[in-house]
Amino acid sequence: MIKIVILGAGNLGTHLFRVFTQAKEVQVIQWYNRSLENIKQHQKEVALTDQLDHLKEADVYLLALSDDAISITANELASLKGIVAHTAGSVPMDVLKQHTNRGVFYPLQTFSKNRAVDFKSIPICIEANNDQNKETLTKLAHTIGENIHYINSTQRMGLHTAAVYVNNFTNHLYQIGAQICEEQEVPFDLLRPLIAETAVKIESITPKEAQTGPALRNDKTTLQKHMDQLSNPVFKNLYLTLTESIQKNDEYSKL
Repeated sequence: MIKIVILGAGNLGTHLFRVFTQAKEVQVIQWYNRSLENIKQHQKEVALTDQLDHLKEADVYLLALSDDAISITANELASLKGIVAHTAGSVPMDVLKQHTNRGVFYPLQTFSKNRAVDFKSIPICIEANNDQNKETLTKLAHTIGENIHYINSTQRMGLHTAAVYVNNFTNHLYQIGAQICEEQEVPFDLLRPLIAETAVKIESITPKEAQTGPALRNDKTTLQKHMDQLSNPVFKNLYLTLTESIQKNDEYSKL
């Protein structure tokens, strides 16, 4: 049985609490959050605390905190025997260097509190400062998932950057599309099949092979019509930048 303490009750922290409390070989012995108000409904399920110096003895302490809070919190923690592991994609493991046993437990997925996810399909990226800690984090990962990868801090930073492009930036483009639809009084739902097909295609072909559209074809008439359609200068600049990126993709990939 692996005993863990979860620190943080944001989107990821909440999902980790839910999935690990259902795992047969894991015992969540404590949940820390700066505000107990956000987790008090779970007080009958697990010990709660808002004091870092009241953490229980555990095998693993998972820091599911904001990027900026990880190093601050790690520095405030007393000496712990268990593994202190953060869950961030863009934070190097070395921010935990004051802890003898340290690592990274990074589930590569977007999380929203009210939307269920299947951890069995989520890539879990592991890093640790020695083989024993690596083995423990691997065992922990296998209690909830099957897609385990060993990724160092440099690789994880690149992976996180790529994730921002395919997730956060893409979702922002959905927002822009929704706003344009609203301005033209047409339902955004008309675009959902297109969004779904775009996502499905890259399961069988590369993103480069899946690329279509007026930028790739250099359809200047259509490109100009789109520019004329856009009144927001930020949207115009973004349209131009993305068009240029698509048209110069081969050139950029060689840089």
